[in-house]
Order: sequence, then structure tokens, then C-alpha cells
Amino acid sequence: MAASGLMAVGPAPTPKWLIFIKGAIIILSVIVLALAAYALSLYGRYTYYSGGAPGYLIFLVIKTWIIYGLDIAFQLRVQHLYYRIGFLIAYILSIIFWLSGWAWAASWASVASAYSFGYNDTFGGVMGGCAGLGAIIWILAIVNLVFFILASVRETSSTGNVELGHAQKQDQQPYTGQPAQPQQQQYAGQPQQPYAAQPGQPQQQQPAYGQPQQQGYPQQNYATQ
Repeated sequence: MAASGLMAVGPAPTPKWLIFIKGAIIILSVIVLALAAYALSLYGRYTYYSGGAPGYLIFLVIKTWIIYGLDIAFQLRVQHLYYRIGFLIAYILSIIFWLSGWAWAASWASVASAYSFGYNDTFGGVMGGCAGLGAIIWILAIVNLVFFILASVRETSSTGNVELGHAQKQDQQPYTGQPAQPQQQQYAGQPQQPYAAQPGQPQQQQPAYGQPQQQGYPQQNYATQ
């Protein structure tokens, strides 16, 4: 039952405030992108710092825009193309990537803060900001995933209960409705014709049979004699 809800097509009936969670993820990822780009500008000329955690964060931000941007666009515009299983896999991968991203940024920030001279303090502060914002995005992504799964499962259970209710009503109809229908057809179809004919026939035939027996036959007997 739960798997069928996650395999369905169309957005799940999630709470309306969940779309603001997705918007917050996108906005915070923009700030992470700016901080990661600034971190690359500080130590990008060194071979050791070319890429690394800042470069990974930039890749992660772009991936986040694609996932949650398509999620919002499909949910609002093209709901018939919203495959839940695809977005479920994307949500899980996003959570894993953000966990490794903010943890990696935190390790770089701790190493840079250990050397309190020159650009290391600035670089450590920037990477610490990336780690903090990445942790917040990671938590919001978990919240989005949990409510997405709950909404899909609850929708499946509710539709299953409705189908069971209809099945029970259909099972009860032959015991309550069918005996009344033939009775109505019999009373409406068969007895109405005799009831319409019987009251008229005796009233027309009784005077016809009564008058000739009393008046017609004695007159003929007297005439012949």
C-alpha cells in the first residue's frame, strides 16, 4: 500500500507550508554558493585548495537548484509529469550529499582556524559559514522528505479505505435494495392492468347481463305463445 503511493504520478497532498521549506532551501543554497565562491577566490591559486570542499559545495548548490526547482515547477505547472519515485530518490541523494558537504566544510573550517594568521582566519570563517548553512539545509531537506513520504502513504491508506467503503456498500445493496425492486416492478407493472380493467368490466357487464335476463327473455316467451 505504501509503495503504491510513492510510485504514483502527481504531487503528493503535502502541507502547503512545505513549499516554503523548499524555497528556503533554494535561498540558503544561494548564500552557500556565494560563500563557497569567495572561499575559492581566497586560496584558489594554491594547488591544495583548488576545488576541494568549496568546489564540491558549488556543485551541490547547482544540483539543489535543479532538484527543488523542478519540484516546485512540476508541482505547480505540469502535475501529470510529477513522478514521485524520481523525486523521492532525488530527495534522498540530496540529504546524503548535503551531509557530506557541510561535514567536509566544517573540517576545513577547523583546520583553517587552527592557524590564526593571514587569510586563514577569513577562510576558516567563510568555510564555517558554509558548514552552518549546509547543516540547516540538510535539516530542511530531511523535513521535506519525511512529510513527502507521510503524505504519499496517507493518501494511499485513505483511498484504500474509500474503496473498501464502496465495496461494503455494494455488498449490502443486494440484501436491502434488490428485494424491493422486483416488488415495485410487480406492483407497478402486472397488478395495475387488472386493477384498471376489473373495476370497469363488472360495472359495464352487470347491467348488460341483468336486464336481458329479467326483461328480454319473458317478452319473447309471451310473443311466441
